[in-house]
Amino acid sequence: MAGTRITPRYRADMSAVAEYGGDKYPCIVRDLSATGAAIEFPDLVNLLRFAKAFNLILKDDGLKLRCRIVWKRNYRMGVTFD
Repeated sequence: MAGTRITPRYRADMSAVAEYGGDKYPCIVRDLSATGAAIEFPDLVNLLRFAKAFNLILKDDGLKLRCRIVWKRNYRMGVTFD
């Protein structure tokens, strides 16, 4: 999979919040690139009430990014930025 990425990803450990429909879910950004990220949640991602897109708010930067879900696995999900 790493060979098919458009831009390189870098390891991260950033506190964030996934925001969807007025609900906010704490999470941690585990890797990051200019085009997407891998995000880890304290709960199984299949139990979270997300549509195909949501806002990711990086707490330290105050940055709000619109995301689309690319994959889900256990406690992690991969997203691409719109």
